[in-house]
Amino acid sequence: MSELAFTKMHGLGNDFVVFDGVRQPVTLTTEQLRLLADRHFGVGCDQILLVEPPADPARALFRYRIFNADGGEVEQCGNGARCFARFVREQGLTDAREIPVETLGGPLVLRVEADEQVTVDMGCPVLEPARIPFEADLEAPEYRLEVGDTALTIGAVSMGNPHAVTFVEDVASAPVATLGPAIEAHPRFPRRVNAGFAAVRDRGQLDLRVYERGAGETLACGSGAAAAMVVARLQGRVDEHVRVSLPGGALVLSWNGNPGSPVRLTGPATTVFNGRIDL
Repeated sequence: MSELAFTKMHGLGNDFVVFDGVRQPVTLTTEQLRLLADRHFGVGCDQILLVEPPADPARALFRYRIFNADGGEVEQCGNGARCFARFVREQGLTDAREIPVETLGGPLVLRVEADEQVTVDMGCPVLEPARIPFEADLEAPEYRLEVGDTALTIGAVSMGNPHAVTFVEDVASAPVATLGPAIEAHPRFPRRVNAGFAAVRDRGQLDLRVYERGAGETLACGSGAAAAMVVARLQGRVDEHVRVSLPGGALVLSWNGNPGSPVRLTGPATTVFNGRIDL
């Protein structure tokens, strides 16, 4: 058993346990990750974040790793990325405001603004089905998806992790609890998928709920907000700048509609407390 220092953080209620793996050795088993995430027996969180030294110091300051509550490692998390940026500065690991990081989903650049909100360059959206990955014959702005007895129209995109976005009239009454897990485990998404349910208020505002792969519905999902913005823009529903309202609060997204251009996301990150835990 070893004692590890950690920090509890959240981005719009999407909460994280963050470990400094630069100044202390951190190796966590699947069982330990699940225990940390457990809200009754552990610290409680949607995901666990790990800060590590980069594989290529010439290109990145840190390696950013993300583990879901079920213990599985995933490629991307926009809310976690904002918390990561605040964490490394608050912990004195860097004083940089522009922070390039390595992730399982590819490189990211995080920028801490003057008001301490964080802008994340989420990278370019991946729309080619095989790279999402999603089983479809041709790339299209929308696809038909059979989920049990329900026929859905979805947009599919990877923002470093796979997302399926369906548009609804009202997110409050959207069947997130029933359709969310069914979409997540749909066989056409071989690595599972995050399921977003979005409603368009106007050309500059979206409402969104997300059932996250391996975590269930969360109060906010940064990569999900980016995916919803991309799908909505490709379908001609929104303009270049969009405010996305999630149960935990709002994020600001910008994307010019060019698949070769990155999506940018800005929002808050909050430190809740620091602690130590025996594992």
